[in-house]
Amino acid sequence: MTESESANVDLEIIVQGAQEGKKLELRLWLRMLSTTKLISQEIRRRLRNEFGATLPQFDLMAQLYREREGLRLGELSKRTMVTNGNVTGLVERLEADGLVLRVTPDGDRRVTVAKLTAKGETSFSAMAAAHEGWLRDMMADVDPAIVSELWRDIGEVKSSVSNHLSGADFE
Repeated sequence: MTESESANVDLEIIVQGAQEGKKLELRLWLRMLSTTKLISQEIRRRLRNEFGATLPQFDLMAQLYREREGLRLGELSKRTMVTNGNVTGLVERLEADGLVLRVTPDGDRRVTVAKLTAKGETSFSAMAAAHEGWLRDMMADVDPAIVSELWRDIGEVKSSVSNHLSGADFE
């Protein structure tokens, strides 16, 4: 099996053959994971092909778009769930492309804030509109009422999982 083929194997194969109604929690988790993986792979491919951007760059720009005054790099790391070192690399790349600007507020060199440039705002707006369209396209065969129900139901699953975490902070 090639690397490409193994990347496309549906994770639900793990429970293939399980009796109907058995291992429901495992099957649900694998279905959510498989769906997320499929969507993420396609979003990554489209971002790369249409905008020359990565998903982590898109996610970082989305955070900065919401916070027009910018964010400290540590806060960006928390919000994007990317290590501080990787956030620094992402910001440096986006800065080199003229999409992000790093500033030191009040001349305090210990604090670095990243913010979108005007070019970054324009670029992100285009990516965000495309992203929304891609998601709509990928889910076009699903009745909007089902999407709404799933959103609510998955929220209940998320809440239950959050209630049973083993002491680690939810990040």
